[in-house]
Amino acid sequence: MTELRNSEVIGGILRTLYVVASRRTSQTFAATVIGAIIKTLEQNYEFLRYINIENPEYTNAEIVINISNEIDTVEPTKIGTAVEAIIRIVYMDLVGKTGLFFMKELKQQAGDQIITHLRNYGVDLSLLQTEQRYMHRQHRKKKQQAQMKRMSDSLEHRDDVSLLGYSWKNVGSWKYDPLQKTCVLYSKEGKELDRLNLDTIIESYVTNLTDEYEDPSGEYEEEVLLNDKEIELLRMLHTRDMDAELASVVLHVSKMEFENIVKKLLQSELLHYVSYNEIELTEEGIRFLTETESGTK
Repeated sequence: MTELRNSEVIGGILRTLYVVASRRTSQTFAATVIGAIIKTLEQNYEFLRYINIENPEYTNAEIVINISNEIDTVEPTKIGTAVEAIIRIVYMDLVGKTGLFFMKELKQQAGDQIITHLRNYGVDLSLLQTEQRYMHRQHRKKKQQAQMKRMSDSLEHRDDVSLLGYSWKNVGSWKYDPLQKTCVLYSKEGKELDRLNLDTIIESYVTNLTDEYEDPSGEYEEEVLLNDKEIELLRMLHTRDMDAELASVVLHVSKMEFENIVKKLLQSELLHYVSYNEIELTEEGIRFLTETESGTK
């Protein structure tokens, strides 16, 4: 295997990060954020000043990464530490959802030569991928615990006695007053217990629904809403091999519309790249399609 210089290794992984990240956001956004990350990390890794990223917004082309040969004199393990920091920040902060397939795509795009050199530099992408999956599991566990706690608190509050001297166990019925916009609570004996303002009830309800557990990947569980053409593309990819041109014809969409559909499905983690120009359904995509077909979605 050909020995690569530091500039070639770090340049290769930065371009790969850009390609994978831009598929989930946009080229301009990915380049801007990666450039900002490198600039910020200069205070910890001084040699990163040898790297300059030209945003495709200004070059009207792909991202341009200029790296001074002076970085080739830096100890490889220091390069590895900086590269690992950049990768962590990109998949945590740029991708947002901490997509489970981000590291898999990164490894596939980088290629064996870059992966081997990174491993010699002390960077194990497989270990980072395992860490990423662990983070996702922990997030789901914490979110479930937070939801259970809210349900538990809600049940406990029902037994609390209000300032008017009643608990939810005493409530026999209620009636909505449209003029006053209030819900009137009555005891089992028909005595008025309380009047609750509807606006206050709704505000409390919405607050409880939107009070998510704070986590870097807190949006991972958001509901995926797809239109008919997006679902049809998932069906087509699940049942047969098809290139982009044929898929566009079958779906009766333009090339731009097709690219937007694919981009949305990639961002939703329903599709992922298995090679530079080949995509397939993820396990999440297959599950989504199965639930859609069975009517559980």
